[in-house]
Amino acid sequence: MRISARTQYALRAAVELAAAPPGPVPAERIASSQDIPRRFLDNILLQLRRAGLIQSQRGPEGGYWLARPATDITLADIILVIEGVPSNSERFPGVAGPLADVWSALRTYENTTLTEITLAHIASGSLPPMS
Repeated sequence: MRISARTQYALRAAVELAAAPPGPVPAERIASSQDIPRRFLDNILLQLRRAGLIQSQRGPEGGYWLARPATDITLADIILVIEGVPSNSERFPGVAGPLADVWSALRTYENTTLTEITLAHIASGSLPPMS
């Protein structure tokens, strides 16, 4: 699986929100603590807000926070918003045909792993046992 820089930034921003004390977190604080270019971060935060994963408040006391508890947001949730649904239409000719089944099994394993790990796991540094 290739994870784009955009998706890595989105995951880092979401974990920053999960680790923050209750209340709005200014975008500038997320950008500086996670070393994310501010304009890039603003677009990512907008995408996550539109997907209903985070909420925002404008103004001097404004910022961003998770729309649901960090225990209820998985890494797969964030990746799906940023990357979209992967295509499963890979087919290979001739004797290489079974490779499509291998790639499908790998995607299933990746998806299972990413749906088991929540933002709370990452923020607390305690990953669940991997199956």
